[in-house]
Parts: sequence; structure tokens; C-alpha cells
Amino acid sequence: MPNNHNKRAFVAGASGAIGEVFCQLLVADGWHVVGITRSYEKAARLQKMGVHPDVVDVFDRQALMQSVCSAEPDVVVHQLTDLPKTFTPENMAAARVRNARIREIGTQNLVDAAIASGATRIVAQSIAFAYASGPLPYSEDAPLDVSEYSSVARLEQLVLESGLDGIILRYGRLYGPNTWSSVPPEEAPVHVDAAADAARLSMTRGSPGVYNIAEDEGTVTIAKARRELDWSPDFRVSRHT
Repeated sequence: MPNNHNKRAFVAGASGAIGEVFCQLLVADGWHVVGITRSYEKAARLQKMGVHPDVVDVFDRQALMQSVCSAEPDVVVHQLTDLPKTFTPENMAAARVRNARIREIGTQNLVDAAIASGATRIVAQSIAFAYASGPLPYSEDAPLDVSEYSSVARLEQLVLESGLDGIILRYGRLYGPNTWSSVPPEEAPVHVDAAADAARLSMTRGSPGVYNIAEDEGTVTIAKARRELDWSPDFRVSRHT
């Protein structure tokens, strides 16, 4: 990939926990960033960050196609989730259904729009806790538990078989600002800032394929992300309090 300065990015899920930090990093790096959200209130916040917002639902295929093609992006980024603000079993049961729809239908729409727009690379959020039971640490070529995470496997397939330079970031369990936890979970934790930095680095680095993005505590191996993306789980952004 060429140098990132004066490059154009389209970010789906720009106002999410990872997406907002990620967009800030891109703007600071000199990218022209178009970010979509379903909320006019969140669009106003993105605009204050230097992002060019568009209020679009990923399930509105025609509107999404128009938004992505108008942005003329070099890289399209998929940071879409539909998670509740608080974690409860009841909330998560409904969220699993919504997220499966995003991973399957939403991803298909976004991949098709990325191809139509002339983008050359697509970066997509996946999860590092979808592996089938096996010996630890899990490497990127370990099989996924498709009986429980079929929609995750479908998302990854759509991106990797798109014909674009497809990058899959398998994030561990998030912690930090605007997530469910302020402290690292026990298995495969990753700070939201480090997750966002992995996406930033993958805009211009790394061969197409899958990367585990988590702290190196024994659940997954992150040697590939360290080597190809020059990524560190210790990355943090400066926040003014």
C-alpha cells in the first residue's frame, strides 16, 4: 500500500467504541475520513473530530452504495457492531441476533459497495474468541467454532474472498473507555485504543489475511500482528481529563 497521507478512508461504524478512537487516529495521520453512523447526534460528534459524517444504515443497500462510491475511498473499514450499552444475558441474547445480521447481510452490502467504489483494501472487525476448542495459544489458522459462530465465519469469508486486499482483525475481549469493562478480562483482553491502532496500522501494512489482536497472555498468539503490522498491545492514546 502507498503512504497514507492524502489517502481516503470510508469507515462503517465510525461512532462505535473502536471506531471513534480509530477515526481520531486516522484524522491525525492526515487521512480524509468519511464515517457513517445511524445517529444524527453521533454524526455531529464525528464532524467535530474532523470526520466527514454520513447518516446511513448498512442494511439500506442503495444508500450505502451511494455513500461509499461518493467517498471514493482507497480503504473501506468495517467496524460495525450492534451491542447494548450494558451487559446482561437478556441484552446479549438479542444482540447476538442483530450482530449476526450485520456480519452476514451488512458485510455483504459493504463488500459490494467497496468493490463498486474502486477501493483496493477492506479491513474488517472479527473476534478472537470464536475458535473451536483446542490447544492454546490459538494461531490464526486454528479452526473457528462454526456451530456457534457461523456468522463470524461468513463475515471473514466475504472479506477474504472479495478480490480486494482483505484484512481480518480478530479482536480479543475489549476493555477501556466506552466498553463494558475498565479492567482486562481474563481471556484474550485487548484495550480499545490498541484495537483501534491495529486498524490504523492495517490501512497501509500487512499482507491480506487474518490477524489476532489481543494481549499476549496465552490465549491467542499475536506474533503475526507484531511482525507484519508492527502492532503492540501496549498502545494507548492521550486523553485529557
